Amino acid sequence: MGRLVGLARRDKKRAEMEILDDAEISEQTGVANDFRGKPGKRQVTVISAEAWAAACEELGQEIPWTTRRANLLIEDIELPQRTGDVIEIAGVRLLVTMKVDPCSRMDEQFQGLRSALIPEWRGGVACTVLKGGPVRLGDSVSVLSADS
Repeated sequence: MGRLVGLARRDKKRAEMEILDDAEISEQTGVANDFRGKPGKRQVTVISAEAWAAACEELGQEIPWTTRRANLLIEDIELPQRTGDVIEIAGVRLLVTMKVDPCSRMDEQFQGLRSALIPEWRGGVACTVLKGGPVRLGDSVSVLSADS
């Protein structure tokens, strides 16, 4: 079982990420007050701490995880590398809808970051909220396979 170790949102495009200790996630807003949270395939984004560490190691630089601009950072559990699986965090259920392909914004922040995030879905996954609720740092994370 993994755990939630990072939580962030931003209120508009290109805004700085606001780091949170807890938040409400809902079917209507994604992470509360996040500008991308409207219903759709990319309502909430999730990245794994291990994948982020691998990208940083490849670059030879420690970079804050919020540079990736994801909403949730999880550790000690592999993110699914296919759509249809569900990430569950303290009762909140997120349906994996797509791989997040890193954009040119990554290289604007740190040269080479875009390429470092491409292998093995290191850029994370995008999700739509199936079931909302409160989350906080330290909450347990599990992955439910679409096959089960």
